[in-house]
Amino acid sequence: MASLDAAGIATPASPGAPSRSLTGSLGVGAIVFMVVAAAAPLTVVGGGVPIAFLLGNGPGVPTMFVVTALVLLLFAVGLSTMARHLPRPGAFFTYVGHGLGRPLGLGTAHLALLTYTMVQAAVYGLIGTLLNSAIIDLGGPSIPWWVLSLAVAAVTGLLGYRHIDLSSKVLGVLLIAEIGIVLILNIAIMVQGGNQGLSLESFTPDAIFSGAPGIGLMFAVAGFIGFEATAIFRNEARDPDRTIPRATYVAVALIGTFYAFSSWALVMAWGPDNVVEAAAADPSGMIMATAETYLGGWASTTINVLLITSLFACILSFHNVISRYQHAMAGATAMPSRLGTVHPTHASPHRSSLVQTVTAAALIAVFAACGLDPELQVFAWFSGVATLGIVVLMALTCLAVLAYFRRHRTGAGLWQTAIAPAIGLVGLLGILLVVVANFPTLIGGSAGLADLFIAVVVAAVAIGVGQALLIRRRDPVAYGALTEAIAM
Repeated sequence: MASLDAAGIATPASPGAPSRSLTGSLGVGAIVFMVVAAAAPLTVVGGGVPIAFLLGNGPGVPTMFVVTALVLLLFAVGLSTMARHLPRPGAFFTYVGHGLGRPLGLGTAHLALLTYTMVQAAVYGLIGTLLNSAIIDLGGPSIPWWVLSLAVAAVTGLLGYRHIDLSSKVLGVLLIAEIGIVLILNIAIMVQGGNQGLSLESFTPDAIFSGAPGIGLMFAVAGFIGFEATAIFRNEARDPDRTIPRATYVAVALIGTFYAFSSWALVMAWGPDNVVEAAAADPSGMIMATAETYLGGWASTTINVLLITSLFACILSFHNVISRYQHAMAGATAMPSRLGTVHPTHASPHRSSLVQTVTAAALIAVFAACGLDPELQVFAWFSGVATLGIVVLMALTCLAVLAYFRRHRTGAGLWQTAIAPAIGLVGLLGILLVVVANFPTLIGGSAGLADLFIAVVVAAVAIGVGQALLIRRRDPVAYGALTEAIAM
């Protein structure tokens, strides 16, 4: 007979049974590396920011990152407070389950899986294309993008199967390299004075409200996807009550500062009057052209290589997050129990990792069979769905924080339990309205396609709610386990 451990994950009582509780000694730095790598900072600066210049508010884009970071810091206050009072690794679905009821909690779990799967699917499309281009540039043959993406999925699966420490070390090296080259470029731009001199024009009302600031804000929000997953690594943290909140704050601050500074440096590199024109000429090559101008050809080549490693780091990070979501849901009886086991040697959710690898490979195969363009369709469509999903998840979590602390007097301060989450909720609802209003532009498709993807997001929540209600009706014992795991 199984019992529930302190994290709410079912643990077998028999000595010979496989372990179901993840363990580890990850510190703040390791977890920050994991979630910041998921945000793929070089990919955002090199790929997302130029498009935000072009389709959004041009030189005002740096302000959008500042606004987003402030809203997400308020969100992080409530998230971190819940993490201290609810010692469970389920993150979004655990917190929503406690605050708004277990049916909606399970609906949130399904939406989180959809969101992170969509991010990973989008990046698989892009990395396959970039790898093929790199091989051709080196004189090699043209290889279908999906073949290369499947190879990346295999390497990711191998790392994800092993202990989390291995993934954190790989991600740490890749992250330092990609952030380092961008910071070197930023400093070079500052030293050389940019194209029109250094100024704070990006933070003036004229720049902020130029063009389409709503679209600029959407691209800024998309750049932060992944930071909120710190809580999912709770059982593998060295000192969860201290490590998880600190890692969450550090991740938001680091990502926000890096994006705001780097996007402002790009504006200065070309000049506020010329940055939109430069982005329109070659958005995907804008950062390489900037690097060649201010640092030389070596920097352009280096960034090209690190852009691919940045995408790989993003894939590996989300693979680990999805594997742990599935593991936590298995412990809550919401997924097959076999996904809740832990490898006796690697202390990893190995079966969940294998399922995630197969799922990724299957999606890549489906995209290839349907003839989808890996950039204009796979990357654009599914990164858009992920952006919508993550804003909905954060808004639900903010609402759950307010509801939970209204019912439970924990001794936490009013700022942590009410004021900050309430302001964060207002900000997230405003962002959600902007995302929905501009969703067709975000996914680069028609209004009909946008409606379909919005319906998929709603359906993910509905499926989870329906599953919880079905479990309650058909299997009261299983529903009791679900209750203990996510909504005690």
